Amino acid sequence: MKLLRRRDIPEEQYSNAFLGYGPEDSNFVVELTYNYGVDKYNIGTGFGHFGIDVEDVSKSVELIKAKGGKVTREPGPDKSGSTIIASVEDPDGYTFELLERGPSPEPLCQVMLRVGDLDRAINFYKKAFGMELLRKRDYPEYKYTYALMGYGPEDKNPVLELTYNYGITDYDKGNGYAQIAIGTDDVYKSAEAIKLYGGKIVLEPGPLPGINTKITACLDPDGWKSVFVDNVDFMKELE
Repeated sequence: MKLLRRRDIPEEQYSNAFLGYGPEDSNFVVELTYNYGVDKYNIGTGFGHFGIDVEDVSKSVELIKAKGGKVTREPGPDKSGSTIIASVEDPDGYTFELLERGPSPEPLCQVMLRVGDLDRAINFYKKAFGMELLRKRDYPEYKYTYALMGYGPEDKNPVLELTYNYGITDYDKGNGYAQIAIGTDDVYKSAEAIKLYGGKIVLEPGPLPGINTKITACLDPDGWKSVFVDNVDFMKELE
């Protein structure tokens, strides 16, 4: 990844950095946040992984090992047998899944979160967020079902992978993973849709102090947080 932007907000006691495979105005990125004086977080059991498309999983794993990275799953076929994958952990314990799928315009391709009711979650993200259900698959032999949600085909767009493990309805969210941010043309309308379809607004829509970018923040029915950011304001912020 490339370091795209970094900023320090001493009055709020934190610094953050944005990393990705292309400019923030056209690519999905990871936001890393350091809160002054806090050197460890509980990731919990609900967060799954970030997914990254690579052309050769084995080569990527060897490179990660050479740079001191921790491999938690060696390269091999996934449960469907159709994709070669591997898993690695960053120094803070976050899992990244490498998927061998060839060149992609959006290598940072996936966020996986565990949910307690898959149909409820699918319905919420379709109606409140306007996402499409791209794919759903059940693995009774492994006792889980997953659904891929997004705003376009998964080979060209980042997707949200929702995973339901049979019989588990609640997860420890921890205090490390924070949120997904999504662009919107109208944060006020986004907030109304979220309320209408069962989400909880935790930050009412409006401009952020000091930055003036309009945002709203919400929790889905499982308690996962998302932030909607005004598209025009965000472009001004980048400039």
